[in-house]
Amino acid sequence: MRIILIILFIAAVGLAVFGFYTQSTNEAQGHLFIGLGVATLFFLWMPTFVYHRWKNKKVEDYMLNKENIYKMRNYTNNKKL
Repeated sequence: MRIILIILFIAAVGLAVFGFYTQSTNEAQGHLFIGLGVATLFFLWMPTFVYHRWKNKKVEDYMLNKENIYKMRNYTNNKKL
């Protein structure tokens, strides 16, 4: 999964850089490559990255419910400054 993320990121950045490079000679083609790079970054790389980072985590640990609020209050009250 990490290799796929790296390849997608390099491809997206490469498309954007190539788009900026070709924009001076062919403006429409440059905009196309820049758009493809941005779309690849946000529609392919970002969801894959979020899935990879949250794959084996419990969502309940990050939700704000009464139990977690109680834990946070106890932690801050017991913490010595």
